[in-house]
Amino acid sequence: MRPSDSFVKHRCLSAGGVILALGCLAIGAPASAQKSDAGPLAEEYRSVPMPPGFRIEKTELDGPVFADPEGRTIYKWPLIQQRSGQAGEVKGAINCYGEKATVTTGNMSPYPPGLLLPDLANRPACTDLWKPVPVAEGAEKIGDWTILQRKDGLRQWAYQEQALYTSVRDRGPGDVISGSTRRSDGLDSPAFRVPIQPPPQIPPGFDIKTTVKGRLLVTDKGFSVYAYEKDTAQKAACDGPCLSDWQPVLAPLGASARGNWTLLRRAPGVRQWVFRGKPLYTYKKDSDTWSVRGGDVPDWSNVYTQLAPPPPSEFRVQDTLQGQVLADANGKTVYVYKCTDDAADQLSCDFPGDTLVYRNAVCGGGSRSACLELWPYVQASIDAKSTSKTWTVEYIDPMTGAYAKAGDAGVLRVWAYLGRPLYTYTRDKRPGDVFGDGEGEARGRRNGHKAFWLRDDYFGNTL
Repeated sequence: MRPSDSFVKHRCLSAGGVILALGCLAIGAPASAQKSDAGPLAEEYRSVPMPPGFRIEKTELDGPVFADPEGRTIYKWPLIQQRSGQAGEVKGAINCYGEKATVTTGNMSPYPPGLLLPDLANRPACTDLWKPVPVAEGAEKIGDWTILQRKDGLRQWAYQEQALYTSVRDRGPGDVISGSTRRSDGLDSPAFRVPIQPPPQIPPGFDIKTTVKGRLLVTDKGFSVYAYEKDTAQKAACDGPCLSDWQPVLAPLGASARGNWTLLRRAPGVRQWVFRGKPLYTYKKDSDTWSVRGGDVPDWSNVYTQLAPPPPSEFRVQDTLQGQVLADANGKTVYVYKCTDDAADQLSCDFPGDTLVYRNAVCGGGSRSACLELWPYVQASIDAKSTSKTWTVEYIDPMTGAYAKAGDAGVLRVWAYLGRPLYTYTRDKRPGDVFGDGEGEARGRRNGHKAFWLRDDYFGNTL
């Protein structure tokens, strides 16, 4: 039987009070207990040269990111292969300018190129939403930071030759509202801007992946690493028959301890990596990368370098046939809406204030009233408050989909994830129904609705 609440039942492992794995921060805990960046839980990174005034900001979802002198998260727009073309920017090139895109490219949607984009009168240009990171007078390249010359005459910073931008939608330092590197939160996109980050403080052979639950520690092949509750930094309790399912992650001959990383001698000449006081293993039964299945085994847990903020107490975890989803207090599945238009500048169309043409088309056949009836907002209780930068209470005008002010006529107080409102689906009748998952184009990933999956691996899908 699957655990009914992975936030609760994935066990906490501690070494001197340092949490290794998700599980201590449960849905339903008081807001005061819902913290994601508590001292030693912050992800470590390696210091690298930066332009004068630039800095590192801690984020709740993506760990440490590079920020400009005002603390705004810096993003790149990587080139990605689409259905019938490419989107983004190659190294050394700039495609984001002040000219407004007017037609489709045919790279993403099932529709041909050359069609007029909707709501052109109100459509922003690329640089209206994505501000090039300017180069101060007299500044010179440093480390991996280089300078690109824009066709509009400005100089723009690049990192590892990728042009850099800040987002007008990020509200303050540590925001990553506009980027997407996560899996299983329904916000993964076929084309997106990505926050740039300093190199993590991890040994060779490891990597870190951002998930809806936190920054997951994996091998450089993408397979999850795990920790055993009965182990200590000085002694591994997993031995003998235990090793039939669990493979110690061994350190190379020249490896040495540093920071949260130490070594355990298992046998002469054989040393195992230890992170925050717990020896690390892979699970031999994992067939997929980014897996959480080993964490279902009693006394075993996935390892996270940093935990994501848990959902507010008004939500719950709901089992479905495919996996676990976020649900409202009645067990009704919660959904996010994702939209990126099929234009050369690949602007989002899922943010409050963006054109409603796309969403009304996929959720109400063009009718706003039908859309609101079929996909109602998840309204916050009267005393609900934002619990983090990730989970916020927003005032929304349901007829325009835009942000509003308290007291405006018809305004709703709704829960939002990364600034985007959450919804339920009227045709879901019972807890565990996910009939709205994939409603829209490309199974809901390009323009449509996705269930807010906390894990979706019951039938072998990856997290």
